[in-house]
Amino acid sequence: MRVGIGYDVHRFNGPPARGARAGKRPLKLGGVTIPFPRGLSGHSDADVLLHAVADALLGAIGAPDLGEQFPSGDPRYRNADSRTFVQAASAALRREGWAVGNVDATVIADAPQLTGYKEGMRRAISRLLKIRPSQVSVKAKTTERFAPGRAGIAAQAVVLLKKARGSGLGVRGKRATHAPNPQPRTPNRRYVS
Repeated sequence: MRVGIGYDVHRFNGPPARGARAGKRPLKLGGVTIPFPRGLSGHSDADVLLHAVADALLGAIGAPDLGEQFPSGDPRYRNADSRTFVQAASAALRREGWAVGNVDATVIADAPQLTGYKEGMRRAISRLLKIRPSQVSVKAKTTERFAPGRAGIAAQAVVLLKKARGSGLGVRGKRATHAPNPQPRTPNRRYVS
């Protein structure tokens, strides 16, 4: 088994608007568009929840983090859909012989109220990872109006990976090798009567 932890935070875009205007970035969390007058600033679509999940997946397999693999200075990722980052991380772990056991994620935001959207996020993440919704938990917490929590949204994710069936991975996560005829152990003479 392996464990990965991911974290991301983004500021809200500009001052609060009186309504969504054309050209404004929508707020996306966990692959779900949330009706809110402010989106998050970032190079991609700024989906902090999917960024945290992708980083947790990458960390669990010891791969470079999201910022190294999809750098914010690279124009190819300008306004990129963060679902592609999670799909890329998921494909990488499958290539390494791992499968997702479960995902536990927390979104930290004073606004908007996310209670009605958690189930949609959970299902969207499970579809991206090709696992059952019961293997994904999405929680929403506030900062109790602590100032930094009002400037944007943060997310944390923990993933547990298990060996994929038929992966050939041994106990320590390495490919199992089998010696054709291992030498029998010689008994320790001190304990032979």
